Amino acid sequence: MENVILLQVTDEAQSLAWDGDELVDIVGGRRWGPDGVERQVSDDLGYSFDRSVSSPSGRFTVVYDERGTAALLLEGDRPVRELQRDDECAPDFDYPVALGVLRDGREVLVHCPDGYDLLQIEDTESGERLTVGDRMRNDVFHSRLAVSPGGTHLLSAGWFWHPCGIAEVFDLERVLREPALLDRRGVPSFYPDTSSEVISACWIDGDRFAVATGEEFVDQEENAETECLGKRQLGVWSLSEERWVHRNRVDFHIGTLIPRGDTIVSLYGHPRLIDVTTGASTAEWPDVEVPSREGSYDVVPTPVAALHPDGRLLAVAQPESIAIITLPGKAS
Repeated sequence: MENVILLQVTDEAQSLAWDGDELVDIVGGRRWGPDGVERQVSDDLGYSFDRSVSSPSGRFTVVYDERGTAALLLEGDRPVRELQRDDECAPDFDYPVALGVLRDGREVLVHCPDGYDLLQIEDTESGERLTVGDRMRNDVFHSRLAVSPGGTHLLSAGWFWHPCGIAEVFDLERVLREPALLDRRGVPSFYPDTSSEVISACWIDGDRFAVATGEEFVDQEENAETECLGKRQLGVWSLSEERWVHRNRVDFHIGTLIPRGDTIVSLYGHPRLIDVTTGASTAEWPDVEVPSREGSYDVVPTPVAALHPDGRLLAVAQPESIAIITLPGKAS
């Protein structure tokens, strides 16, 4: 396989993150250095944890059961506190959790401990809830949460009952002053009246985020002259311009997205690299298999992958190895 090396593993990696030039599977307590040798560095965390998310600083990690209710917040490899989510439909969609840093430097945890449709924001270290107040249920299953790189906004790429995938964005400064705003539609929001079904979304930078759609709801012909996002499109929305700055039809499944400057990594069946301005696939690796998965619900697991902070290497978990892909070009 061109530009791909394989690291041998004793068991399939359940989580991957980069720590400098070392790979870490914090769920399994393992590391792989530049020599590619697996080292057991801590005890397996047990439970049924099978995924993880790390803070931008690298200080905190949440390990969780993607289709369960249990999670654990860690500082390094030290347990800080247990987390829970609502059990309604938990086996059917991805655990909603994100770690981020606000503009004032506070590290925050975003999750749904009180209900699938009640987003809560906490100080990560102390556990202090920052979104205290009267709240209202709205029947949105929040999932695939992500705080913007500048710490100003929160992205939720969840779903509501049809089922139908949606995406919405919340201004963090506003919701910390008025938590009930988390129970209304985000601004912007992409529901069936303004978009085909959202299958994935990710931040590109502090101003732009990408949204990918599937086949459902909005008619492509009707959509062509509107600000809607049509079937099988990849769009880039600018918060400052309040509009789509790019919208392109794609002829392939996009799946899970990982941002890399003006390109994004798409994980569906195998990894590929996409130009966000044109929607064109610029490279792909069909010999590196990943789950064929779109959206935040259904039974197919989320691919386990991690992009090196400098954007040059992509690590992808395989059943008997970890594939390290050298990506072309530079992350801009």
